[in-house]
Amino acid sequence: MQKLHFHLLLLSLSCCFVLALSWSQSQQFSHAKNYEGSSNLVDLDYHMGPVLASPINLYIIWYGHWNWRHQTTIRDFIYSLSSSSSFPSVADWWRTVRLYTDQTGSNITGSIVLSGEFYDSRYSQGRYLSRLGIQSVIKKAVTSHPRALPLNPYNGVYLVLSSSDVQVQDFCRAVCGFHYFTFPTIVGVTVPYAWVGYSGTQCPGMCAYPFAWPKYSGRPPPSTNGGNNIMGAPNGDAGVDGMISVIAHELAEMSSNPLVNAWYAGDDPTAPTEIADLCMGVYGSGGGGGYIGNVYKDSWGNGYNVNGVKGRKFLVQWVWNPVKRRCFGPNAMD
Repeated sequence: MQKLHFHLLLLSLSCCFVLALSWSQSQQFSHAKNYEGSSNLVDLDYHMGPVLASPINLYIIWYGHWNWRHQTTIRDFIYSLSSSSSFPSVADWWRTVRLYTDQTGSNITGSIVLSGEFYDSRYSQGRYLSRLGIQSVIKKAVTSHPRALPLNPYNGVYLVLSSSDVQVQDFCRAVCGFHYFTFPTIVGVTVPYAWVGYSGTQCPGMCAYPFAWPKYSGRPPPSTNGGNNIMGAPNGDAGVDGMISVIAHELAEMSSNPLVNAWYAGDDPTAPTEIADLCMGVYGSGGGGGYIGNVYKDSWGNGYNVNGVKGRKFLVQWVWNPVKRRCFGPNAMD
């Protein structure tokens, strides 16, 4: 990563915009915006900035009170990103992300190591977080003694995960997660980071789709044999299984566009369409228009499309493949 040229690439601090995963109901269920099979409509360009090419040291900050089972599921997903599992695996899914390169021809790394965790169970910044306030959460995590996280400006990535009782600016209303980079005036250095919230109690219908049905316009979920046709969560909790797909989305985009000047479509870096945005709501072949696509079912009928460590199964959104010029995942049928 060669320090990602961090300090040469800072934008004006007054901008304070973020790259957000928008899960508005109208986009996802009425007019799902994805481009599977529509390569002529996509103008995905490289803007000469860095990608995360060096091995990533990932640091998790658990903000609030967390269920240990949920934490274990999320850790296992992180471990799965660079571990061998039966095909199609999480690591196989990440290979599409790895196709993206920087101006030197270096690919995004395949090594993602969970290098540290910090537990902010005392809600150091309160139970409501602004977008900018999330950077103060990171500051707390890297300055608390005696168990502070390393402040790693070379190949560190920070993942802030907020618990079910924490409200975050625009969470559930406009976003389920976002990524950006820290400001030296707050954290001390510039490092890429992402935030994702647990939606199981606040807005599962928006951020845990397709494991929960959105409540809007009084429209009920479709019925099959007299029951609601809602896909079961492969790890037993709609909130955490939905959250994992958002984490995957943000890690893919953070790796390919960490400083808002690498891979994205559109002319406006304040509102880019990134490699996962292009495939919103697509998890398998044929997906689009509110249909997630063809995915597998486990012995309990729960949906998944990739395998992980310890026999785990996950459902993660596809990303844009720059070689095939379409949305793609390892469970593709072609």
